[in-house]
Amino acid sequence: MGNQTLWSELSLLGMADLPNIQLLLFLLFLYIYCMTLMGNLLIVLLIVMDSHLHNPMYFFLGNLACLDVCSSSLISPRMLYDLNTNRRMISVPACLTQVFFFIYFATCEVLLLAVMSYDRYIAICQPLHYIQVMHWKMCIQLAAGVWTLGMLYSLIHTLFTLRLSFCESNVVQSFFCDLSKLLQISCTDTFINMLSIFLLGGLLGLCSLLMTFIPYITLFSTVLKIKVKDKRFKAFSTCTSHLTVVFIFYGTLIFNYFRPTTSYHHAADRLVSVFYTVITPLLNPLIYSLRNQELKAALQRFYKTYNIC
Repeated sequence: MGNQTLWSELSLLGMADLPNIQLLLFLLFLYIYCMTLMGNLLIVLLIVMDSHLHNPMYFFLGNLACLDVCSSSLISPRMLYDLNTNRRMISVPACLTQVFFFIYFATCEVLLLAVMSYDRYIAICQPLHYIQVMHWKMCIQLAAGVWTLGMLYSLIHTLFTLRLSFCESNVVQSFFCDLSKLLQISCTDTFINMLSIFLLGGLLGLCSLLMTFIPYITLFSTVLKIKVKDKRFKAFSTCTSHLTVVFIFYGTLIFNYFRPTTSYHHAADRLVSVFYTVITPLLNPLIYSLRNQELKAALQRFYKTYNIC
């Protein structure tokens, strides 16, 4: 490296090229963050307090809501701080910590969506065996497996990231410490990092995609055979809510990380990053609550019980 200077702090570019609307962006993202916390925490509260929601589907939905709270709280407060102070500097250890938790929560969400797909498959295609298969011990084991596997996967990438040095540039083309952006500005050979992402990420992504979508082939054919209109509508409602969340999550990730380099544009990249890190955690509770009659009924019971107007 010669006389090159190793950077101990990195600069998050964020929204620095939009100086005239910093206050507007701050207020907008503050509102989104508050609504995200309220929506997801309300879902968790209803699931915990309402006995009608004490079943595997809502247990996993509660885990998803907790993940949304965690992922949003990892990104939004730092972004709000940068918008308010215009400092945008973050130490390398703090940046790597953010990398670890971002990969951790994203991996957990990918795995949890696959588990929720399996739960819907058993509930609709094998209803007589649902209680025996998706008992509480199994649910807890699946949830623990999701959180544990997510931590191990994130830890591997974070350990490989520890070897990176930053000496040519310290400007991260994002509003958070995204691993792909760190690799772009590192002056260390990133072959081992790219190989681990390709092998481990490809394996995890392929397995999760197959586990998420393959059950729906049988699931939809089963739903179409249901003769009772209300039961068929309820089954479609829970399936479409889950699939909507899946398509939004996977769609934004694929668009952001698997675009051809010839079509790469920082503005589009930043917009998509905002969507899946800030907007998606807000949309998830809305998608499930607006299409779920049981959640609506639980909310009404909650209002009546505690005399909330």
